[in-house]
Amino acid sequence: MAEAERSAETLKEKANNYFKEKDYENAIKYYSEAVELNPDNAIYYGNRSLAYLRTECYGYALADATLALELDKNYIKGYYRRATSNMALGKFKAALKDYETVVKVRPNDKDAKLKYQECSKIVKQKAFERAIASDELKRSVVDSLDIESMTIEEDYSGPKLDEGGKITMKFMKEMMSWFKGQKKLHRKCAYQILVQVKELLSKLPSLVEITIKETEKITICGDTHGQFYDLLNIFELNGLPSETNPYLFNGDFVDRGSFSVEVILTLFGFKLLFPDCFYLLRGNHETDNMNQMYGFEGEVKAKYTAQMFELFSEVFQWLPLAQSINGKVLVMHGGLFSEDGVTLDDIRKINRNRQPPDSGPMCDLLWSDPQAPDGRSVSKRGVSCQFGPDVTKRFLEQNQLDYIIRSHEMKSEGYEVTHNGQCITVFSAPNYCDQMGNKGAYIHLRGSDLKPEFHQFTAVPHPNVQPMAYANSLMQMGMM
Repeated sequence: MAEAERSAETLKEKANNYFKEKDYENAIKYYSEAVELNPDNAIYYGNRSLAYLRTECYGYALADATLALELDKNYIKGYYRRATSNMALGKFKAALKDYETVVKVRPNDKDAKLKYQECSKIVKQKAFERAIASDELKRSVVDSLDIESMTIEEDYSGPKLDEGGKITMKFMKEMMSWFKGQKKLHRKCAYQILVQVKELLSKLPSLVEITIKETEKITICGDTHGQFYDLLNIFELNGLPSETNPYLFNGDFVDRGSFSVEVILTLFGFKLLFPDCFYLLRGNHETDNMNQMYGFEGEVKAKYTAQMFELFSEVFQWLPLAQSINGKVLVMHGGLFSEDGVTLDDIRKINRNRQPPDSGPMCDLLWSDPQAPDGRSVSKRGVSCQFGPDVTKRFLEQNQLDYIIRSHEMKSEGYEVTHNGQCITVFSAPNYCDQMGNKGAYIHLRGSDLKPEFHQFTAVPHPNVQPMAYANSLMQMGMM
């Protein structure tokens, strides 16, 4: 037994070294091997839990932290890990319970007290929001805005929209250049964009269906996560959007990266300029819970106001959930469904103007992930499910599709082809969070054959503002 324990300790040290190098996959691999040799050591589960947190596998992180605490109820880090996992999943009351435990055990621990107070504040805020939401007559922010009477100060020398608020390519180029210099678009212009894009998106179906001609191509991009300078690089490499250069951005435009406002206003501007050849789909980060934790809400409040964040939230609810191309390729942010039998018609019927529910087709489209084995399993994220190649094959056959394109997961090469070519992942945030070292990618699809062509790119420098700079302090602290 002693020999197994010694070997497990060696594996843990190996895993710790990989963790320090930010190679979380190998860290998880060796923590897992340590667990196999000595399944009664709480620290192994606690360490693996943190590695899972870093790779956004919140469901697995939660399970490991819980196992660690079952083995040793005095293992304080276990409470922290479990609380962080629950925070990431929007389960604030469960997180508060764990912070409360730590405060009781360590009444003089300032860090524990701070986390408890911060979490308590969120729980109260959520209760208040629920009370307001139950008021059926909740008015839109648009109704309380008087954009006409907003004055643009004389010393503002940045891009402006004309009186009618019409977006032009000249304005878009000026705005991107203004943002590149870390300058803020005037709030009047930002509101003009948001009000117009809300109206435009609200007229779209939940499943957008387009046809590209034999001679045409479309570029599909995955997550951009507030990495504005990498978004500019995509346009540099692949050309600006135009009627002859259409784009589809597949969700998760905001959060984590600290230039999310610049990314989303640029994408919304192009949507208004080219409504019929620039497409946006909703990701799991175009939601209130995620924005509260991962930075977008904090960023909008820092750069503009709480009222503007509320309007962003309203706009996000109208983003379509999926897009079919030539009736043969289906694009969504997350993936396929927790149950068989879902049809394109079911997607068309989804009432999307809301925060996503905890389960069901809308949740799955935003949250699910593919897995290598057949069948389905519990999600590593703690939301939705994981689906195997057989699930993909049945869905495609039933709906007469060739393959799906999804995003939602960082891939070291920027893309990945799985499920016998029937499930493609594309991710467009290179060196994700300034630490993952991954490439970004985008896909070209041509109308003639719909065969995906992958284009990779690497991260470009950005001003010295750290990722997660505007994130909830609990998430910043909890990931340490």
